[in-house]
Amino acid sequence: MDELLPAPFTTWFTRHGWQPHAHQLAMLEAAARRASTLLVAPTGGGKTLAGFLPSLVELASMPSSARHGIHTLYISPLKALAVDIARNLTRPVEEMDLPIRIDARTGDTSASQRQKQRKTPPDILLTTPESLALMLSYPDAGEIFAGLRAIILDEVHALHGNKRGDHLALCLGRLARLTPTARRVGLSATVADPDAVAAYIAPGGDPGRVERINARAGAPPEVHLLLPSGDRSTRDWYLPWSGHMGVGSTRAILTAIASARLTIVFVNTRAQAELIFQGLWKYNEDTLPIGLHHGSLQSTQRQRVEQAMAEGTLRAVVATASLDLGIDWAGVDQIIQVGAPKSVSRLLQRIGRANHRLDEPSRAVLVPANRFEVLECVAAREGVAAMDLDGPMPRAGGLDVLAQHILGMACSAPFMPDDLYDEVRDTSPYATLSRKDFDDVLRYVEDGGYALQAYDRHRRLIRDSLGQMWVRNERIMRQYRMNIGTIVETPMLRVRLRRGPALGEIEESFASQLVVGDTFVFGGQLVCFHGLRDMVVEVTQGGSGDPRIPVYGGSWMPLANNLARRVRGLIHDSAEWDILPQPVHDWLAMQQRRSRLPDRHGLLVETFPRGDRWYLVAYCFEGRNAHQTLGMLLTRRMARFGYGPLGFVATDYVLAAWSIREPTDISALFSQDMLGEDLEEWTAESSMMRRMFRNVAVIAGLVERNLPSRQKNRRQVTMSTDLLYDVLRRHQPDHVLIRATWADAATGMTDLGRLSAMLADAYGNIMHMRLDRVSPLAVPIMLELGREKVGAGDSEDELMAEAESLLAEASADAPSIPLPKPARKRKIQA
Repeated sequence: MDELLPAPFTTWFTRHGWQPHAHQLAMLEAAARRASTLLVAPTGGGKTLAGFLPSLVELASMPSSARHGIHTLYISPLKALAVDIARNLTRPVEEMDLPIRIDARTGDTSASQRQKQRKTPPDILLTTPESLALMLSYPDAGEIFAGLRAIILDEVHALHGNKRGDHLALCLGRLARLTPTARRVGLSATVADPDAVAAYIAPGGDPGRVERINARAGAPPEVHLLLPSGDRSTRDWYLPWSGHMGVGSTRAILTAIASARLTIVFVNTRAQAELIFQGLWKYNEDTLPIGLHHGSLQSTQRQRVEQAMAEGTLRAVVATASLDLGIDWAGVDQIIQVGAPKSVSRLLQRIGRANHRLDEPSRAVLVPANRFEVLECVAAREGVAAMDLDGPMPRAGGLDVLAQHILGMACSAPFMPDDLYDEVRDTSPYATLSRKDFDDVLRYVEDGGYALQAYDRHRRLIRDSLGQMWVRNERIMRQYRMNIGTIVETPMLRVRLRRGPALGEIEESFASQLVVGDTFVFGGQLVCFHGLRDMVVEVTQGGSGDPRIPVYGGSWMPLANNLARRVRGLIHDSAEWDILPQPVHDWLAMQQRRSRLPDRHGLLVETFPRGDRWYLVAYCFEGRNAHQTLGMLLTRRMARFGYGPLGFVATDYVLAAWSIREPTDISALFSQDMLGEDLEEWTAESSMMRRMFRNVAVIAGLVERNLPSRQKNRRQVTMSTDLLYDVLRRHQPDHVLIRATWADAATGMTDLGRLSAMLADAYGNIMHMRLDRVSPLAVPIMLELGREKVGAGDSEDELMAEAESLLAEASADAPSIPLPKPARKRKIQA
């Protein structure tokens, strides 16, 4: 250890009674060889210190005269994490009296502080991908990063495999040109595909250039299920059939909170956070101090909650993904996940927030909101035990992101297209980028492309006689810098107390539905809407009537493939049912008697009459996004076949559609050619595809969200992008932004790639059960028909009564109607 760590460091470890972990010493050895590394270490294993330790050692021995600009660049997916790490890193530096300057730069950093950092850069700068892109767009980027020796990518799993990661990869490609000798470090506790992540980290996208260091595994976490408390013979223990909020378990959650020192109660959406927080305080007779933390709250309120957590004055915090990553709260000894986790890796990440000790287990409690979520939670618990991690599917880098980056590089300095193409291809997301795609994107940035070149506002680059590309003017530079980033948020409006402080933000679409006197829950309190003034939602505390809950777009978490497979396997294998709660066990057994259970592969489809309608229920287990798209395509096909579809509803597990006439030709309805002509017809009029194009257009700079004097509202952006979408589809259907939209459709809101795989798996393996009444497994989806997911809605008593009625119908002992002979496949007209 003495050979790797100078005396101040060994003394510091000894003074705290610590010994460096083996993986921390391995990181020092790799850094001495100037090797790039991927460190996978469990939370509490000191991976952040392991990432910084080589830089601290090197800087401690480096005279100030030998330092030129930023030595180490740390990149975090969260602003709060960058600031927190800067604060935590300052402590050992000060305790060892090291001459090292540390600073953070995020979107919250003041303009004067940013200017100071450019003039006299710190030794270690902690920042986010967006702030890095902004720094690289300035002409002095080469000077700022001239002395860069190390780049640390924290929580790299959250940056790899998405558009934000594409943008960062392109920025890393530019840094490789500016400072080719800088080593790279990736840090994570959950890496599903080490080769893909290593390729992402590696200069040139070559995973062989990255050394892998795996820390010793910590104690396995203790994961338990928590069901509603109370007498199981009464409604207090009622296990819901549907819904995803988990409000009925708040009493049991409060009991679990009281048994621990500090608990983070994780939820999946901001609306759910508000509801659970309200529910906890409804029963909090002992007035346990409980806080609320999500991304739409005012930053000052979030910071107060974080400070209270650090000081140990809270017993619990209800939080969304805003507290998922990295930030160390030493006092947290329990996490509670309300609702199904949707991903084993995400669950492990959240579990890691509790008990930051490598040799002691973290304690986690899963609170399913309904019976299908019980299955998912049990499957997730098994996935955690097996370390069955999930990650993003392989995908090419987004062309819209590339367009933004090209303009940013032009803002920094003129470039030759050949040089920039080579630079872009040296990143893993764009390693296979064709020259045609690059040239098409460059042409779009230059003048908008064939369909838009006549409009001066789309001309942003000019070519000189040597073929260099220059940005046209300063105005374009300012607009680019005001609109950097790939996080396309729905336009938000500030919520402010009349004659009081700001509380946070709500979506413009939600605010537009409010009338004076309406009440809604926000920031853990009831507020009354008084009007909209200067784009600010004015409220007062209190009010009367049934409050509404703000719903935020884009908050659905996709159901991971491996977790979906585990749920299917659990349902199919009755030998595993003994680990399930008795109501869920009995529910599956009843389904087995009345109909059949979904297999591990293939597709189970049930059809049955109810009232004057016919219902079709498909057990796909492909996630809500894929099911929404399937529902839209399925109902179009049902209409073509003459079944008279009336609507559909989708959950993460099941799709249900209803029609006037009985659907009989099930194989034809779910044929793979659904993704051909039906898909093309649907996309021509789909609002979902228009929404995806809107996001692509914003990222690519076709429309600006922020202008020097004002911010566009949602309606203005929508009108602009809808018009441009129609123009491009009509006059240039192969435009790069249309192609980018289709690429997003494969993995985004429409999830076409997953849908295509499901239809291929179902080909020749569709199990059709024609029943005379609803099946037990269909009861949850039937309760979703026509019911709002959030808000006052139906009362719990009404939902329980409806569920009991459906279950009584499903459990009757009358036999099912036998399946008729397969109908001749209907020919679909071209």
